[in-house]
Amino acid sequence: MKFRVERDVLADGVAWSARALPSRPSIPTLSGLLISAEGQDLTLSGFDLENAAQVEVDATVDEPGRVLVSGRLLADIARSLPNQPVVFATEGSRIELQCGRSSFVLPTLPVNEYPVLPDMPAPVGSVSGDRFAAAVAQVAIAAGRDDTLPMLLGVRVEISDSKVTLAATDRYRLAVSEFSWRPDQPGFEGAALVPAKILADTAKLLSHAAEVSVAYAPGSAGEGLMGFSGDGRRTTTRLLDGEFPKYRQLLPEESSTVTTVNRASLIEAVKRVSLVAERNTPVRLTFSGDDVALQAGSGDEAQATEALEGATTGDTIEIAFDPQYLLDGLGAIESSDVRFSFTGATRPAVLTPADSGDSYKYLLMPVRLSS
Repeated sequence: MKFRVERDVLADGVAWSARALPSRPSIPTLSGLLISAEGQDLTLSGFDLENAAQVEVDATVDEPGRVLVSGRLLADIARSLPNQPVVFATEGSRIELQCGRSSFVLPTLPVNEYPVLPDMPAPVGSVSGDRFAAAVAQVAIAAGRDDTLPMLLGVRVEISDSKVTLAATDRYRLAVSEFSWRPDQPGFEGAALVPAKILADTAKLLSHAAEVSVAYAPGSAGEGLMGFSGDGRRTTTRLLDGEFPKYRQLLPEESSTVTTVNRASLIEAVKRVSLVAERNTPVRLTFSGDDVALQAGSGDEAQATEALEGATTGDTIEIAFDPQYLLDGLGAIESSDVRFSFTGATRPAVLTPADSGDSYKYLLMPVRLSS
């Protein structure tokens, strides 16, 4: 096998496919990156038996073939090469890289022992890369991180014809985002639980793609797949098992108090006031009339207060939140003003954009106030 590829193209392609390399491979060949050269295309693939990442890049192929090399080593080398074309050539059980005056000789792994990569499922719809990335980022912040609750480690993806709903929760907050897309299978209905970290990383890396295609293959326990592709890059991930909580019943249909406040001002105020809050100490907020009052600290400890302008209708509410969870929700909202909806001081609050309907909801559990 022999081919030539531009250094930046190689580095980007290796970085994408190396995402799927396992940190502790169960078999030696999984530490390898599969390089396939055919025609004028170069395909780089990584696989950990759960997630696969592939990318096709332009190359000048003199001799087609397949080779398996250490993925992490190749990634380190690709990043460090000078900005000149890179020539790969196999010789026996080794492969040589030549870039300007730099050269490397790497041992290869047995390519015939590499597992078969999963096929991309049938596409079910597509959406612009930036819209997809924004919606995923809005919900991924609420996904759980406790391995003992695997069903909370994922983002629930619900597809209903031209509408997609994403939801994630860690039991302390719930984030729900909806967007419209172009269905490839009109009338398609389905739901899947996708690993949150894989989904968030993939969506972020595909954010500049003009279009992201989503593919889905339901299956029995542990056999379902969801795939994402755009700009010549594609990835598949095995779906999580377990039943996601029935989250819709947690979202209140009515509220007794509603407050609208400038989002940027509230973010800065929460950051300032929480400077005196010790670990796991909440920030108190009072919503009343035209004011939003913030307070942290008490007794002999350091204390901070701040007041902001707001517009509250309904009963006065005094409530406390974990400051980081509150900042996560405020940061995910894209409008200039944020709306808080309350049903009581001991019930969850719902944060939504004040000027863009209900396409995003962030439900946040309050922290019990000590008397």
